[in-house]
Amino acid sequence: MSLRIALSHALRRLADPHPRVTRHTRTVRTLADLKKALGWKADPLLTGDHLHGYDNELDLNDRRLRDAQVIGAACANTDARNLLEIGTAHGQMTALMAQNAPGGIVHTVNIPPEEIADGGKRVTFAPSRDDIGRYYRQLGLGNIKQIFANTARWEPDFGPANPPIDVAFIDGCHDADFVYNDTRKVLARCRPGSIILWHDFCPPLAPAHDWIEHVCLGVDRLLRERLIRGRILHLQDSWVGLYRVPQPKAPAAG
Repeated sequence: MSLRIALSHALRRLADPHPRVTRHTRTVRTLADLKKALGWKADPLLTGDHLHGYDNELDLNDRRLRDAQVIGAACANTDARNLLEIGTAHGQMTALMAQNAPGGIVHTVNIPPEEIADGGKRVTFAPSRDDIGRYYRQLGLGNIKQIFANTARWEPDFGPANPPIDVAFIDGCHDADFVYNDTRKVLARCRPGSIILWHDFCPPLAPAHDWIEHVCLGVDRLLRERLIRGRILHLQDSWVGLYRVPQPKAPAAG
């Protein structure tokens, strides 16, 4: 490679550190557009005042509601039976997943508080053990299984049958390496048609927020290594990226 070509590649990386994410992401304007793009019919069940809350400018444009629309719709439209959440926190998104997949089980993983120092740098929220899952427990939802584990060492295991993951929501540590490794483990347990959702995925905001930048870098690495391929859908004003696992490529003829 000539010096000129190498310099050109370096300059492009500086201008856009996650070019594959930029190239593969399709932003849709409304929930109706998202459903149209995926062939979905059902609207998600969206309950709770927190979906309309506002703490600071990061919640502008109904960001919390937009996040819930994407995650809830993914659960409501896929006949999901085996769901995984990485990053329980208070359990509000856990409850959303459980309510929109009443015939499924949501396995939700949170790092034990005493291990948080080993859980990466970009952890946006670290609740106490009593607070982890508090919201869904107050609702009395019975289709949720709580797991305490550091996903750097944990492997998905859902009992003797060990069914594939239908929907996965990844919202643990936002370091690029964690995003990459969490997703890689999830992909190994997915089937064609499974849905993977990344929180804090919003390419337009990546230059302004370090943790969003790292989520995009982790997803970009997955694209670079061809562990994922094809489009990532992003609902405008949300912080969620949606990827549907494609059918395997047919072998080349003869």
